[in-house]
Amino acid sequence: MATKAYAGRPAQRAQTGSTAGRILPGLGLAALIAAAAFGLRSVIGIDALSPLILSILIGMAFHNLIGTPAIAKPGVTFCLRRVLRAGIVLLGLQLTIQQVGAVGGIGLAAIAVTLVCTFLFTTWLGRVLGVDRGLTQLIAAGSSICGASAVVATNTVTRARDEDVAYAVACVTVFGSLSMVLMPLIGQVLHLGPRAFGLWTGASIHEVAQVIAAAYARGQEAGEFGTIAKLTRVMMLAPMVLALGAAAARRARHQGGTAGHAAPPMPWFVLGFIVMVALASIGWMPAATAPYTTAITQFLLATALAAMGLETDIRKLAAAGLRPALLGAGAWIFVSIFSLLLVLMLA
Repeated sequence: MATKAYAGRPAQRAQTGSTAGRILPGLGLAALIAAAAFGLRSVIGIDALSPLILSILIGMAFHNLIGTPAIAKPGVTFCLRRVLRAGIVLLGLQLTIQQVGAVGGIGLAAIAVTLVCTFLFTTWLGRVLGVDRGLTQLIAAGSSICGASAVVATNTVTRARDEDVAYAVACVTVFGSLSMVLMPLIGQVLHLGPRAFGLWTGASIHEVAQVIAAAYARGQEAGEFGTIAKLTRVMMLAPMVLALGAAAARRARHQGGTAGHAAPPMPWFVLGFIVMVALASIGWMPAATAPYTTAITQFLLATALAAMGLETDIRKLAAAGLRPALLGAGAWIFVSIFSLLLVLMLA
């Protein structure tokens, strides 16, 4: 028996080495694109875009202009699964229960109501416009929660096409950037106070980086409160993905559980996200490590989105037509106006 166990070890090591060898080319390519995205943020005019958005754009450009080599495919798949999930789990370290307390009960209620109503409205509008269910849910998640991060997290249970993910990321990028420019001007015209303006930006703008740019345009207090409000909104990513996963599994069972409608896997990584939030809330992570964990998290998510870009065909993206863009615009207008009305009512 001992001889058999010993004899099996070289084969096991060879298999592990073979797996690593297949993964490395694609993993290295995606990581290189992510590193380039972080480098490009230092360029004036691009610094307002998050590395996540830049990563998928560079990945798409590489795939459609040069072509993703076949040798990179296993590593790209690894990034879309393992690296993405690791990034989402670590994202929980950036959030604490104390931040939710700083927003206050009324602010938390406004954020939660805006999120739920935006998701439901976007889902309804997607059906009206005839947009595919998977793409509709991705746009709804990106618009109502936290932009590109929510899109890729939601896709773990909706399992839409890579082109749908790219389209949804494009929507939150374009319309979130418009909010970043327009909201400071509107807030000035409406004479919104720092906390009211911060709550509005945090409850409505898609990306964290876009919220920071818009909120700090109205001063330090507005910027800090807007960032906290946005991070509180990000915390709602976990229950939303769990709810969507449960709904997708129930729908698959009703459709007979056939091969074409297999139930998606339970998103256990979301529970890891919740554990990380708990650890951050009790002070388990020293404050000095926060910049490093944040950088690692962003790099992992950027690597996953670079891999998404490396599988996205622009021709298939264009074939989706204008209806998804109209859906993204409708979601943006709704979340902006609905959250503003709530803020004005509470002010």
